[in-house]
Formats: sequence, C-alpha cells, structure tokens
Amino acid sequence: MKHASFADLGVSEVVVNELAERGITAPFAVQGMVIPDVLAGHDVLAQSPTGSGKTLAFGVPLVERLKDSDPRPSALVLAPTRELASQIVDDLRPIAHARALSIAAVYGGAGIVKQARLAAKAHILVATPGRLLDLIDRGDVSLKRVRILILDEADRMLDMGFKPVVDRIVKMTAQERQTLLFSATLEGEVGRIAKAYTTSPRRHEHAHSAERRGDVEHRFITVTHDGKVAKLVSELNQSERGLTLVFVRTKRGADRLVKKLASSSVRAVAMHGDKSQGQRERALANFEAGVVDTLVATDVAARGIDVAGITHVINYDIPATREDYVHRIGRTARAGASGVGVTLVAHDQARELAGMVGGLGLDRELALAGMSAERGRAGGGQAARAAGGARRGQGGAERRTGAPRTGAERAAGSPRGSSSRGGSSRRGRASGRSR
Repeated sequence: MKHASFADLGVSEVVVNELAERGITAPFAVQGMVIPDVLAGHDVLAQSPTGSGKTLAFGVPLVERLKDSDPRPSALVLAPTRELASQIVDDLRPIAHARALSIAAVYGGAGIVKQARLAAKAHILVATPGRLLDLIDRGDVSLKRVRILILDEADRMLDMGFKPVVDRIVKMTAQERQTLLFSATLEGEVGRIAKAYTTSPRRHEHAHSAERRGDVEHRFITVTHDGKVAKLVSELNQSERGLTLVFVRTKRGADRLVKKLASSSVRAVAMHGDKSQGQRERALANFEAGVVDTLVATDVAARGIDVAGITHVINYDIPATREDYVHRIGRTARAGASGVGVTLVAHDQARELAGMVGGLGLDRELALAGMSAERGRAGGGQAARAAGGARRGQGGAERRTGAPRTGAERAAGSPRGSSSRGGSSRRGRASGRSR
C-alpha cells in the first residue's frame, strides 16, 4: 500500500509539520512499511539498504512513542560508528525537540565528562557500544528503564566485533521492551541475534524501487602497481566529476595517498580512525560543502557517510568482499542521480576481483577491461576470500585494536587506545538517497 503522507501512517501533526519544514512530505517505502508496526508496539526486523530512509523509519515512531515525562534514557539507538551516531542525532533532533524530547550522542573521541552529563538528561541515547559501556562502567548511565532499543546497521556491528559488547548492553535494558533491528542482511549471525533479541517481530525486506535506484557506470581499469597513483590523478582531473570518495585499505595508506595526491596538485583529505573527532567532522563538512572535493577513506571510517552529490567512487585499493564493493559503490548515485564507480585493478588482482564481483551482472564491464568473469568465478572466489581474510588481518587495527572492553569502540575510530575515463562504460545500479 502506498501512503501519500506521514499523517496517513499515524504520525502526529507536530512531527508531520516539522518534517515538512525540512521538505520531507512523502514517506519512502521502508518508512511506509515500518512506521505503522512500530507505532503499534511490535518488534521489527528490517532488511534495508544504505540510503533507503531507515533513520526516519525508526526515528519518527520512536519520538511518537515517548513522552517528555518518561525516564531518561527511555530509548537507546546503537550504531557501529561515531559518524553514523552523529548523523542519526542530527536527523532526529528536530522531531525529538518538536515533542519536547532530548537526544544525545555517545561515542569515542570526544570528552567523556560532557557526554556523561548530556546522556544523563537525554530521553534518547544514540551510542556506539564501546563508549556506552564506558559510561555504564563509570556509573554515569543506567539502561534499566530503556524500553525501546534500536540496533542500526547490525550487520556492520557484527563485522566490527561488537557482538560481546552488544550482548552485555542488551541484557541491561528492560526485559519488557520493544526492539527494532535494521541491517543490510537478516541471514546468518544477524538472523541469530535478531531471534535472540526480539519477540514475535514483524519482518520487512526492502529493495530500492526502479525510480529510486540510481544509475551507476562501473569501470574496471587494469594498472601496474607503480602506475596506480598516476591513473588516480588522471581520473581526478576529469572535468565532469564532482565530489569523489576514494577508498583505500588502511589508515596509513589513506594518509600516504593524500600526500602523493598533493604532490600532483590534487587536494584531498583523509578520513580514518586515527583522526580526532574534530578532524573527522571538519573533513566531512569540507567535503560536503565542496571545499575539498576528494575524500580518501577506509571502509570503517566511511560507514555512516551519507553525502549528497557524490558523483564518483574510486576503489584505489580493491575491496575485501563483494558486499564491500556494493557498499562502496552505493555511496554514489543517490536519489535517482547517476554516478560512476571506478576500480583500479593491478594485473595480479584481476582474477580475485573478477571472482569477487561475480553475480553482480558486470561481466561485460570486466571483459572490456580485459578480465574474464568466467575465470574469476572458477578460481577467483576462493582467492578473494583468502585475500580478503589476509586484508582484514592487515587492517585489524582499524577494527579490533586494544583490550576487549574498549576494542569495539576503537574499531569505530576512537583514538583512546590506538593511539575518469577508461575501462567500461556500461551501466549498472546503486541505491537511493537516505533521509
């Protein structure tokens, strides 16, 4: 059923008006699916891609189900990274304030004393698991009266090693609670924790409709290791590109690449877990405003980035898995716009890459770059898995640095303890713009 407005879904006039002030009047598909079930008090499992509008899908009914007289905190949103936590707060603060509710973000890399003070006053906490556990251990926050729990990007939280911390946190919330879980997949381990955390949940699976799906031109360009930087510079000097997100494997690699680009008169800024929160926020703000039009990021640091107008995504280092490829390229072509996804592939990586993206309908694009999709599928899948495992091992500091109690937080980027043209021109698909 298609809903013409948020009011059709049962949303209050004050929240409808606040959304309208921001130009948001018609619900996205996932919002139409989820909001009525949450308002009715059901647990919800939602499989929904990045850029689908899921933040308001849980945020709108969340603020509707709370009152300003409720205990603080009464609701908890867990997110894998500080960028995503900050973005959620920014998206939900206007509608929370419209209902006289307070909301606070809790994440590593910022002053814990100030966060503790704000968290104690908040009806809604949006937190990364490691920093939240720090506040709990300090006695600054109690979750015993949290009656609405939301896990956002649950698959990524598991990938980053958060499960033991999340298990502890969930047990601290009220036994009689409403639980919502959002994830790019509901299979495997995500499905197991979903079953453990929820009671008789309503399940929704959402894929972007054709009109919401952007149009991405996928290009695979074979390069020598010595020629990668020069080829990247050539791509970045193309006149038709706009904001460009460049993916690298490691934090150190991001910093090195920014310096190499600078020596070729290309201005770029790095985004990774060793940057302070202030540095990361400034980098993202400058990128979004177009002050710097090239952002070099690791996979973990880029999670939660939702910037309109990214025209190009360039994989300087090939991704570790097919899912990482989809997540990376999905940062462009939002809200039905077109975009370009470029992957630089060293000759000795061609088989691995071909096996990795097999099944995505990119055989012609691979062939135009001189890579055989069939050979990749025959032998590249196992190679890709092995290389991906090695790559994750090499990049472990980004994900699992430090002692068990705060390792997950450091994975999200806290510095506390860790210190175009070429290839194919065929078209593929990507996801739409998030609200």
